[in-house]
Amino acid sequence: MPKKVRELEQALKKAGFVCTPGKGSHRKWKHDSGAYVLISGNAGDDAKPYQEKGVKIEIEKTQEKR
Repeated sequence: MPKKVRELEQALKKAGFVCTPGKGSHRKWKHDSGAYVLISGNAGDDAKPYQEKGVKIEIEKTQEKR
Protein backbone atom coordinates (compact mmCIF):
# COMPACT_ATOMS: atom_id res chain seq x y z
CA MET A 1 0.00 0.00 0.00
CA PRO A 2 1.53 3.35 -1.00
CA LYS A 3 2.31 5.99 1.57
CA LYS A 4 0.38 9.24 1.67
CA VAL A 5 1.99 12.51 0.65
CA ARG A 6 1.59 13.76 4.22
CA GLU A 7 3.72 10.84 5.47
CA LEU A 8 6.53 11.78 3.08
CA GLU A 9 6.34 15.38 4.25
CA GLN A 10 6.48 14.31 7.90
CA ALA A 11 9.60 12.25 7.19
CA LEU A 12 11.23 15.21 5.44
CA LYS A 13 10.38 17.56 8.30
CA LYS A 14 11.80 15.08 10.82
CA ALA A 15 15.03 14.89 8.77
CA GLY A 16 15.48 18.68 8.94
CA PHE A 17 13.99 19.76 5.61
CA VAL A 18 12.05 23.03 5.37
CA CYS A 19 9.08 23.53 3.06
CA THR A 20 8.87 26.38 0.57
CA PRO A 21 5.64 26.70 -1.43
CA GLY A 22 5.55 26.22 -5.17
CA LYS A 23 2.95 26.53 -7.86
CA GLY A 24 -0.32 24.71 -7.36
CA SER A 25 0.07 21.57 -5.28
CA HIS A 26 3.88 21.52 -5.60
CA ARG A 27 6.17 22.11 -2.64
CA LYS A 28 9.96 22.27 -2.52
CA TRP A 29 11.59 20.82 0.57
CA LYS A 30 15.12 22.15 1.19
CA HIS A 31 17.82 21.01 3.58
CA ASP A 32 20.75 23.03 4.93
CA SER A 33 23.12 20.67 3.13
CA GLY A 34 21.75 21.83 -0.23
CA ALA A 35 19.60 18.77 -0.87
CA TYR A 36 16.05 19.35 -2.05
CA VAL A 37 12.97 17.37 -3.04
CA LEU A 38 9.91 18.45 -5.02
CA ILE A 39 6.65 16.95 -3.79
CA SER A 40 3.40 17.29 -5.70
CA GLY A 41 -0.09 16.32 -4.68
CA ASN A 42 -2.38 17.08 -1.80
CA ALA A 43 -1.65 15.75 1.69
CA GLY A 44 -4.23 12.95 1.47
CA ASP A 45 -3.16 11.71 -1.97
CA ASP A 46 -1.25 8.47 -2.44
CA ALA A 47 2.43 9.13 -3.10
CA LYS A 48 3.87 7.92 -6.38
CA PRO A 49 6.66 5.31 -6.22
CA TYR A 50 9.21 7.80 -7.62
CA GLN A 51 8.28 10.28 -4.88
CA GLU A 52 8.83 7.71 -2.15
CA LYS A 53 12.16 6.70 -3.68
CA GLY A 54 13.30 10.32 -4.09
CA VAL A 55 12.48 11.20 -0.49
CA LYS A 56 14.28 8.12 0.80
CA ILE A 57 17.41 8.89 -1.26
CA GLU A 58 17.59 12.55 -0.21
CA ILE A 59 17.09 11.74 3.48
CA GLU A 60 19.86 9.14 3.29
CA LYS A 61 22.18 11.67 1.60
CA THR A 62 21.68 14.19 4.41
CA GLN A 63 22.31 11.54 7.07
CA GLU A 64 25.59 10.49 5.40
CA LYS A 65 26.89 14.07 5.50
CA ARG A 66 26.44 14.32 9.27
